[in-house]
Amino acid sequence: MARPKVTVVGAGNVGATTAQYIVERELADVVLTDVVDGLPQGKALDLLQAGPVHGYDCRITGANDYEPTAGSDLIVITAGLARKPGMSRDDLLMMNAEIVGGVVAETTRRSPTAILIIVTNPLDAMAQLAFRRSGFPKQRVIGMAGVLDSARFRTFIAQELDVSVENVTAFVLGGHGDSMVPLPRYSTVAGIPITELLSKERLDALVKRTANGGAEIVALLKTGSAYYAPAASVVEMVEAILKDKKKVLPCTAYLEGEYGLKGLFVGVPVKLGRRGIEEIVQITLAPDEAAALGRSAAAVRELTDKLGI
Repeated sequence: MARPKVTVVGAGNVGATTAQYIVERELADVVLTDVVDGLPQGKALDLLQAGPVHGYDCRITGANDYEPTAGSDLIVITAGLARKPGMSRDDLLMMNAEIVGGVVAETTRRSPTAILIIVTNPLDAMAQLAFRRSGFPKQRVIGMAGVLDSARFRTFIAQELDVSVENVTAFVLGGHGDSMVPLPRYSTVAGIPITELLSKERLDALVKRTANGGAEIVALLKTGSAYYAPAASVVEMVEAILKDKKKVLPCTAYLEGEYGLKGLFVGVPVKLGRRGIEEIVQITLAPDEAAALGRSAAAVRELTDKLGI
């Protein structure tokens, strides 16, 4: 039986680490593409040579063009520019929209039945752009943000309570960025709501640190941004899809009335399986949580309006 095929577009830190985790788990053969001559080929060859040590037989191919991506089951888009000093968010939005738009056109033409996972920032707007450009059904265009934001929240909760991260579940909804909506009421340690275990002050501090999670790492690294946890988050989604796990994860999905939002990609809990998003899971939000989600959606809509999508 042929292994599934995953294309990872962008051979920077997030893309290359995603490729690494996919082959280490033997989930799929990987095609790593990038516009930089030699970069994806070099990283692919290096990863291939780690196979005998790690014990994986997955093939990994590097390419500067899109031909080798044909017939992919999944396409992960990490390509894009990071924000540089003096660059406005709008500049970044327009530049990355051009990059992502081009990537979507090239990859979906060659893999018309693939599922798209969008990682490029600003993530929610890029998912909306990919949805419009691909013409794919909404189930097959998914943004990766909630898994990462929830992983950060879970990390901080586990540290605070000195418990295993495996005991901690957490939910973060909304747009990826300052307006994300962590939900302490739905976050638990071995089934116990964290609202029973932590004071409001400590919870508020953890929520704030989660919303600032990416910026905290950027400030420490000085050049570049997070990539281990983002790549791990992508691969959790890839595995749920390829293994048809029906796993409930917070992802960026196209809403058509759910949570009172329409025609917009926003982070919500979804069931991931072989067809992509198999269900949007609706949970009851308290008025303040619903208001926060509404504000988060408004921030996303502002970006999509600028792009005219």
